[in-house]
Amino acid sequence: MAKSTFLQDFKAFAMKGNVVDMAVGVIIGGAFGKIVTSVVNDIIMPPIGWIIGGVNFKDLKLELPINPISVKEGVEAVPVTINYGNFLQTTFDFLIIAFCIFLMVKGITKLTTKKKEEPKPATPPAPPAPSAEEKLLTEIRDLLKNK
Repeated sequence: MAKSTFLQDFKAFAMKGNVVDMAVGVIIGGAFGKIVTSVVNDIIMPPIGWIIGGVNFKDLKLELPINPISVKEGVEAVPVTINYGNFLQTTFDFLIIAFCIFLMVKGITKLTTKKKEEPKPATPPAPPAPSAEEKLLTEIRDLLKNK
């Protein structure tokens, strides 16, 4: 249950258009960008590549065939590549930065919002007055005690 609330908070943060949140995101994202990129490139992705068989994600690409129309005489044709490995690394960078910003904003929000005062429990109502029958029985009891 706590996970779903956490994810809902993250979704609400990512979808709302609050200017202050956006400004914080830009500033912190710029500050942490290089650090996170280094963490992803130098610490996280190499073990992942090693686990899946020694793959370097920067080298992952799809090479398109050389277009015969664009080939000129005397010029070596260079194939066009789609570098999806670099895209994966950049996406991973973004997700880590966004998550760090979310945690920071959530922490700042907790520190700045005052806890709502819990309503004090109302004083219990006075017990209801005894009925006429109870009063009569009480008087009879007291009279019997005195005799």
